[in-house]
Amino acid sequence: MRRPSPSPSEPSPTTTPPFNAPAARRLRAALGMAPEHVAHGMRVSYGHPHVSPDHVIAWERGIAAPTDSELTALAGVLWCSPAELIGRPRTLREHRIARCLAPEDVARAVGHDVHAYLRMEETDSWRGTERQSAALAELLGLGLPDFVTVTGRDARLGDLLRSAATTRWQAYVRPVARLVPLDRRFLEGALQSLHEDYQGHMAATLSWGGGSGDAGGAGQEFLDRIVEHFWAKLQDDPGREGA
Repeated sequence: MRRPSPSPSEPSPTTTPPFNAPAARRLRAALGMAPEHVAHGMRVSYGHPHVSPDHVIAWERGIAAPTDSELTALAGVLWCSPAELIGRPRTLREHRIARCLAPEDVARAVGHDVHAYLRMEETDSWRGTERQSAALAELLGLGLPDFVTVTGRDARLGDLLRSAATTRWQAYVRPVARLVPLDRRFLEGALQSLHEDYQGHMAATLSWGGGSGDAGGAGQEFLDRIVEHFWAKLQDDPGREGA
């Protein structure tokens, strides 16, 4: 394992990526280190003079989370990669940190000016050509769900899927395909299945005597998690094995 650089290039020292507190505690214990040892290493080797054992304990208990630069330093002290200390990455910045990449590395690989790239991270709004998007996905190891999320398409996808579930799903195959580049037959199957599931929830609600046409109860809960259900439908489609 290559130890991270003592001087990582990070744009914002106040950002807190999702932190895997049990992993940090487990890794420290495996090295036979006390919180005092970890704090000392971060102060002396990684230039974080403010870090105390209390900080390390708070991180491990989930009371607080390290910033970007603190997480990189902590990974260096614990001889692991930052990815081992991060929960599931959600944003462009978090995926980059999990891959131990500096902003300059990503900007160079996708063909963006580094300042423009950093603005995309800060605003969670990816702007790139099809070629640049493909390079980003390859560099960060993004699956399609993660790619849709980090490029800021989740909200739009959710809106389309809710409309497909509650109205005529066939009208939303093409708009969804613009956001999710998959074979049309897979999208058609997923949208039809979502529509049928939602209608089933609504029929059950009405049969219990407590429902109306505005998707209450179980129907609303289904709509709230529509993007998650959509990816599950695609994952479960046996026809995608050979795609």
